[in-house]
Amino acid sequence: MVERSPSGATPARSSSSALGRPVATSHGAIERAAFRLFATHGFAGTTLDMIAAEVGVGRRTLFRYYRSKNDIPWGRFDRTLAGFRDTLAALPEDLPVHEAVHRAVLSFNDFPDGAEPGHRERMRLILMTPELQAHSVLRYAEWRAVIAAFVARRHGVGPHDLLPEVVSQVSLALALAAYELWLRHPDADLRGLLDDAMIGLRAHLTGNSPAGG
Repeated sequence: MVERSPSGATPARSSSSALGRPVATSHGAIERAAFRLFATHGFAGTTLDMIAAEVGVGRRTLFRYYRSKNDIPWGRFDRTLAGFRDTLAALPEDLPVHEAVHRAVLSFNDFPDGAEPGHRERMRLILMTPELQAHSVLRYAEWRAVIAAFVARRHGVGPHDLLPEVVSQVSLALALAAYELWLRHPDADLRGLLDDAMIGLRAHLTGNSPAGG
């Protein structure tokens, strides 16, 4: 549901930007530093000052990358949403809506081999940290809005009409159910769980069971 987790050591500072100005840090460096602190002190016990000190930058620099501590676990979510939107737009027009959303959700949650341990840590933090729940509602709404806009365009209705709202809400519920099961079972295959879960969208929209036509 979010950008893939960073891995590897945190570089202290990059040498320069394309314009010759020294680059203090990066999104990935901030995330790695923050997750180290979250693991040690908990999310609530970690402050922005602590993260800034861990990265080796000031608070003002930190705010150029992330608007708040709550945004850090979500990574560069705006960028991944843009990719999600592009994936939906590129799908064939004759593909049924439920199949298009199904494929796009799988693509959105696809990540390289080796990224799973960090992604699991990230999703556990997002789904199981009480202090993040209100912020997560806002992020989920942004994700749903991408699906609603796609469904609205395909059906010639408004994005806040009933069908787009239903498809986006059901899609989110199915994806979150798959993620929660994945977190409870370390050996489970996330893509398989998401695939099985999203089949339920067809059943919801067409009235057919997954085995039906």
